Amino acid sequence: MNQTTALIVLFSAAVLEAAGDAVIRSGLHASTLMFRVVQFLLGGLILFSYGWVVNAPPWDFGRLLGVYVVFFFIVAQLISWLAFSHRPNGAILIGGAFIIIGGFIISFA
Repeated sequence: MNQTTALIVLFSAAVLEAAGDAVIRSGLHASTLMFRVVQFLLGGLILFSYGWVVNAPPWDFGRLLGVYVVFFFIVAQLISWLAFSHRPNGAILIGGAFIIIGGFIISFA
């Protein structure tokens, strides 16, 4: 698998994981039982898809974990902001900068 494909797969996995978490979170706060059940089932399906996407390729996931954590952090913060109106504060941005720096160190050292 070439580097571009690996990055696309890792980014897709991060989107699926963060989106699945967000859908389940929405289900926890749903007003009706039917909507809650639908959200839980959809969230479970999305999280299963994440697990399959991230584990299907024959790669050393530990080596690529740094990039994945960076993607997950960025996607999770975007979803938090856009879907739940939780803007990242200064502490999250500073911590996120460390996550991004750490991801580069893990991936390229």
